[in-house]
Amino acid sequence: MDVLATGVVSMRFLLSILVTLFCITGCAGHKPSSSNSASVTAVANRAADWQLAHMESFDYVRTFRDHTENPHGWIQGAFFVGLTRWAEQTNNQRYLQALVAKGEANKWKLGDKSWHADDQVIGYSYAAVAARKKDLSLIVPTQKVFKEILANRATHSLEYKPDPTGQGEATCQQRWCWCDALFMAPPVWAAVGKLTGDPKYLNYVEEEYQATIDYLFDKQEHLFYRDGRFFDRRSKNGKKIFWSRGNGWVFAGLPLLIEQIPANDPRKQKYEQLFKIMAASLIKLQQPNGFWPSSLLDKDEFNVPETSGTGFMTFGLAWGINNGLLSRADYLPAVTAGWKGLASAVDESGKLGWVQQVGASPEKILPEDTQLYGVGALLLAASEVDRL
Repeated sequence: MDVLATGVVSMRFLLSILVTLFCITGCAGHKPSSSNSASVTAVANRAADWQLAHMESFDYVRTFRDHTENPHGWIQGAFFVGLTRWAEQTNNQRYLQALVAKGEANKWKLGDKSWHADDQVIGYSYAAVAARKKDLSLIVPTQKVFKEILANRATHSLEYKPDPTGQGEATCQQRWCWCDALFMAPPVWAAVGKLTGDPKYLNYVEEEYQATIDYLFDKQEHLFYRDGRFFDRRSKNGKKIFWSRGNGWVFAGLPLLIEQIPANDPRKQKYEQLFKIMAASLIKLQQPNGFWPSSLLDKDEFNVPETSGTGFMTFGLAWGINNGLLSRADYLPAVTAGWKGLASAVDESGKLGWVQQVGASPEKILPEDTQLYGVGALLLAASEVDRL
């Protein structure tokens, strides 16, 4: 007050005024307003409600009906991963109860092919409920499966070959020989390790994850091949084939894994470094409309939106900002554009469109195409965008 009264304004006082004005004008532009937050909530809740209301209806998918109907499988499992994160972020009691109801309906069991990563991802929501309720009995069936795997560890090659019995599974899939598996299994193994305090689960993750990195990670493009069949394949325009959703599985799975690793464990930094390397590569491939192309290096092969890969990428980038691994200034525009694209693909009823159907490589996508894992990706993205 003395300074103001005498008209003598110190340089420090001027600087403080300038900083304050800057943060009122400039900083506000980087922080979502309450209306933006409400918009995220409205879009995510609308999509979650639509999907929960259509769990038993399959007229909205073009293919793979048997996969969709599997209550223990990866398609539903990936949706419940997203619902878990969204329910926890918003403390939505209805969604939290839906997680409990799902576990109870499944009797807290993994899929029939329990050795297969795809049939393990549902365990993520079980572990989250167990942690919330402080009831480790809910993960006992998962522990039993994992102990059997550890006692009979597969040591075969990660080379991807068709099953000679004709049952549709690759012979290598008792290990993580396809990049999708890095979303499906490692976070569940690590969550069980965190809940039980037993290091053997995270040790298994370290050994198997590193084997997959060594086999499928392209050190030039800093992206993952979907599996070994794609090493020499090229798109119609002669580009290496790096599938958007495949890399989205890996990129979204890393935060889910990193969160389960103790802060003093040196392996945490290893996964954080992989995450940052992938982020730097992926941000360059986002299109002006906010979406990532289905074929990451060949945007012209399928020049339409694709929401499942975009959801996973947006989640990962937003999580990286929120957890101090990625620069807000550098990555926030990509998150903003990604979320805007995703929100535009949710219609008034809550149905998410432009979701590439079940597959292993870039394919044609239609505006009406949807799937549970696409909604799971959207909810993952919403959980971190809401935090921003």
